Amino acid sequence: MAITKSAKKALRQSLRRKLHNRAKKDATKKLLKELVLLVSQKKAKEAKELLPKVYKAIDKTAKAGLIKKNAAGRKKSNLARMVFALK
Repeated sequence: MAITKSAKKALRQSLRRKLHNRAKKDATKKLLKELVLLVSQKKAKEAKELLPKVYKAIDKTAKAGLIKKNAAGRKKSNLARMVFALK
C-alpha cells in the first residue's frame, strides 16, 4: 500500500484514469459492435451513416493511447472494407 503522500495521490489518480479509460474503450467497442451488427444485417445505409462516428471514436482512443496507432488504422480499414463490400 502507498505510504507517502505523493504515492497516495498517484494511486488515486491512476484509479480515476483507469475508470475514464475503461469507459472510453467500452464506448468505442459498443460502437464497433453496433456497426458490425448493421453490416451482418446488410443495412448498408445505416452502416455508412455510423462509420464516421466509429472512426472518430477509434481515433480518440488511439490519441489517448488506449489502443496503438496501427491497431486503430487496421480497425478502420477493416470496417471500411466491410461496409463498402455491402454494395
